[in-house]
Amino acid sequence: MVEENRPAFAAERRERILELVRANGTMSLRDIAVKVHASEVTVRRDVRALETEGLVDRRRGGVALPGRIGHEQSYTGRSGQAAAEKAAIAASAARLVRPGDAVTIGPGTTTEALARELASRSDITVVTNSLRVAEALAGSTGVEVVVTGGTLYGPARALVGAAAEQSLKGLRVTRAFLSGNGVSAERGLSTPNPAVAGVDTALADCAEETVVLADHTKIGADTMVATVPPEEIAHLVTDSSSDPEVLMTLEETGALVHVAVVARERGQ
Repeated sequence: MVEENRPAFAAERRERILELVRANGTMSLRDIAVKVHASEVTVRRDVRALETEGLVDRRRGGVALPGRIGHEQSYTGRSGQAAAEKAAIAASAARLVRPGDAVTIGPGTTTEALARELASRSDITVVTNSLRVAEALAGSTGVEVVVTGGTLYGPARALVGAAAEQSLKGLRVTRAFLSGNGVSAERGLSTPNPAVAGVDTALADCAEETVVLADHTKIGADTMVATVPPEEIAHLVTDSSSDPEVLMTLEETGALVHVAVVARERGQ
């Protein structure tokens, strides 16, 4: 009886995995394993079977729907994903900002969390094309906020285009803080949208060094347009659920990896 029941259970589990990937766009194997109450080895086998059927694409340490390399999930859809991890990453990244610094901050839910961390600071300047970052800093009396020009790109809540890129020319800042949609040792930071990519690159070009904020769902992922080459990523701030092998390869390209501790991991 046990043997007869296993195929049905596997089919149900794979259907649940497919539902999760459809809802989230991309997911790490570790997160899926937690959700379906199975081991990562079992989930990897299920994902391989789903890929054979053309239902998903495997990524290093994760899985995505077919063709997701050029897809950008809505801002609202991203905001609820890995929220605790993003908060921890933002708090860790904020420690890289010192009084007197001028920094650029790109669009994204993690960089928005960083902006909230910086709102109580004094004597810093933030240049951004993100409406959410600017809004998070709007009530701060100690942060000077400079917003680029450009055309609104709704899914990222960001200003993009030639006007945005032109407004950044000639600027020089200490650090650029970017999140993007994927980061790998092969291509560095990437994003699905060419217009967003153009401004991300311009934000990085302003800076003495680039800091990438990426939760574990983005580590090892690759999307359509590369924005910052791996050798130009000075710092990578991530969480402890990230694939250690990918982090090691990123360290080998020169990135200093900071692993943020999530509140629940401290027993809070």
